[in-house]
Amino acid sequence: MPLRFALLLLLASLCAGCVLSGDYNPMKTSKGRDEAREAYVQLGIGYLQEGMTERAKVPLKKALELDGSDADANAALALVFQAEMEPALADEHFRKALSSRPKDARILNNYGSFLFEQKRYKQAYERFEQAAADTLYPERSRVFENLGMTASMLGQRELAQQQLEKALRLNRQQPRALLEMAELSYEDRHYVPARDYYDRFSLLTEQNARSLLLGVRLAKVFDDRDKAASAGLKLKRLYPGTPEYQQYLSEQ
Repeated sequence: MPLRFALLLLLASLCAGCVLSGDYNPMKTSKGRDEAREAYVQLGIGYLQEGMTERAKVPLKKALELDGSDADANAALALVFQAEMEPALADEHFRKALSSRPKDARILNNYGSFLFEQKRYKQAYERFEQAAADTLYPERSRVFENLGMTASMLGQRELAQQQLEKALRLNRQQPRALLEMAELSYEDRHYVPARDYYDRFSLLTEQNARSLLLGVRLAKVFDDRDKAASAGLKLKRLYPGTPEYQQYLSEQ
């Protein structure tokens, strides 16, 4: 809230053309317009992070009025339309953002995540690969995690494991990568590493339907009846209408 207030004050001072000397208007200078555009983008992102997508559009539209090719404004607007389930508009603005900054790893990763959500896995993998090429990108471990998840959806299990292992080498605390590796290891009947990945996952985050079903299966492998029963009860109580619970019932 204080940051948004500060941005609003900055915009008010810029857009009101506050007089510093004579008829000076900061919006008539490239520096003033750049500052206003950046403030509009940050304000839009702030609204988006709070789930206020309609409000986010207002400052982002103003940012694009100042510079229609601005990568940050287009990328933020793409996320707004993605949240509003407007895939055609989201795709359009992601492309506009990348036309200005084609090697921006953050935008590439976000676009890849959007394509993954749309089940356009081959295209998503290509975007994630481009993002991973930036070796200094601070969220590179997430990109490799995304590469692993996408390779898995493409049916390339060995490649998926390779990419997930890279992700976990960069950052050991990634629940999604750990659960996926636990699942893949279990399917390969590598039960000890599967349990290790699963235990590390369980320490980091809440259980979901998929993880509880895997927990039941691993507990049975290691003949831990109490753990199997506990995970089964949680699955029944928390996720009774899921395919995982139906699968659990069929395996009893």
